[in-house]
Amino acid sequence: MEALAARLSHLDPDVEGAIRVVMFYDTLMRRRVDLPALARATAGLAECVAGIRLHSAGRTIRMAPDGREAAPSPVPASITVAITLDEEEIGTVWLEREGTPGALDDAVLDRLAIAAATVVERYGPARTTMADPALVELVISASGDDAARSRALRLLGFPADAPIRVVVVRSKVPLEKVGNLICPGRPVKAAPLTDAGVILAATVDPARFPEGVRAGIGAAGCPHRSWQDARTALRFTTVRLPVIHYDDLGALALLARIPEEDTRANADVVAIAGLAAEPEDLRTLDAYCVTGSVRQAADSLHLHHSSVARRLGQIGKSLGIDLTDPLGLTRARLALTAWRLLGEATT
Repeated sequence: MEALAARLSHLDPDVEGAIRVVMFYDTLMRRRVDLPALARATAGLAECVAGIRLHSAGRTIRMAPDGREAAPSPVPASITVAITLDEEEIGTVWLEREGTPGALDDAVLDRLAIAAATVVERYGPARTTMADPALVELVISASGDDAARSRALRLLGFPADAPIRVVVVRSKVPLEKVGNLICPGRPVKAAPLTDAGVILAATVDPARFPEGVRAGIGAAGCPHRSWQDARTALRFTTVRLPVIHYDDLGALALLARIPEEDTRANADVVAIAGLAAEPEDLRTLDAYCVTGSVRQAADSLHLHHSSVARRLGQIGKSLGIDLTDPLGLTRARLALTAWRLLGEATT
């Protein structure tokens, strides 16, 4: 490599400099340095503050050219490069140089980003959110033994004694984005399975799900049980309630255990299925079942309350249910929910 650099330097001095940068980082990696050492060596090489930040860990390292941690500075990053691992951006590296960037700053940061990704992968589980689907399936499988499940969790980066919460999602939003949003700064892994995406998380913030995501959240504890509960909760989601925690279902979860043939044969469910041919009527009934109030339903539908009351009267006649009666409203809610569990609803 030294000889090649010397020969190329006669053609282009910048090439020699770039090759020496590569050699510099190759030497660091052979010495198996950690992230602080990488930042410290880079700061010395570039003669300015160098920084490394990992998104998942929320960790930031800034080193000055003298080898010490850099003091807070108003100087912004002069050049930044993403750290990528398994085609996912897991962090950034940067230089804080006053004035014009150096001729080799691009080469330095490119090699620093590669070296940082190698360190992250080498020392502990990969910090990417996307995981091997086989490992995720092993964690949530009912047939796996505890030893295999513990090993899979360890390979995925979860502490052995930490409770795991399973989330099942259907969404066009990338799984890694959903995972990082709902579980920032904590262990989280995701993988696509046959009919939905699965997220394993140390904690879940339901308020951070992005728009357009349907999600069922299982209880923390046994991953297999959490997986089953999350799948059940997902079946209850609607446009109005796109994220549902299994624990919030209470006795409603029992509806998911009714055999499908019994659900289809129920007279109230049959009536709801017939109502589905009129989307506006179905939306009106849904709004009323959610709010329990004609005025609140009208507000959510952006209609006058008298129009909604009149439409609900007609809907009640077609269903054979008095929607003004508490028992009738309960019947409508249960029938609408049971019909949705058949998987034919889009609302």
